[in-house]
Amino acid sequence: MCNDYEQHIAWAEYCRMMASLALDIPIHQTELDLPQADDVRINDPAPIMRGAGDAIELASMTFGFPPTGPKGGPVFNFRSEGRQFGNSRRCLVPASAFFEFTGTKYPKAKHRFTLNGSPFMAIAGLWREAVGNKPPTFTMLTTDPGPDVAPYHNRQVVVLQPENWSAWINLSKPEAELLRPLPAGSLSVETVRPEKLVT
Repeated sequence: MCNDYEQHIAWAEYCRMMASLALDIPIHQTELDLPQADDVRINDPAPIMRGAGDAIELASMTFGFPPTGPKGGPVFNFRSEGRQFGNSRRCLVPASAFFEFTGTKYPKAKHRFTLNGSPFMAIAGLWREAVGNKPPTFTMLTTDPGPDVAPYHNRQVVVLQPENWSAWINLSKPEAELLRPLPAGSLSVETVRPEKLVT
């Protein structure tokens, strides 16, 4: 599953995209709220997009909900099927790409997925308030893989088309309509690290 993604979104590109979607950005936000990262992994801080009045604000949170039990790990992927999210804290995770891995030998092959026709993507997510001295956290929602991801993994994160970003934040469309894989050809994939061959 997606436990690694890339955040190379330029601030100007982000502002252009938000303006094209008629989504307001709070006036206090700057490029400092959208830090770049080659790899965002579990427990890393990263920006998420969430509703703030009539605007969509960027807020820094830690990737992965805290473990639910003493032996569990962080919840970085959350199954979406059959669930209702009307009472949840919904967010978008901005990303220039996400990665999936294949193979059995370390280091595994690494595959980079991008959204065709868009300078960046937003992944449907949930966020939680800070607890005690722990920072606020976020997780990504998952669904069955679409045809672009199925050759690489049996699950995938929910990538929303830009016209559905506001619909997820405000839940103005049914969950089943939003939280599903994209049609074939929506995502491009390139192998950025081949699988290590046994010698």
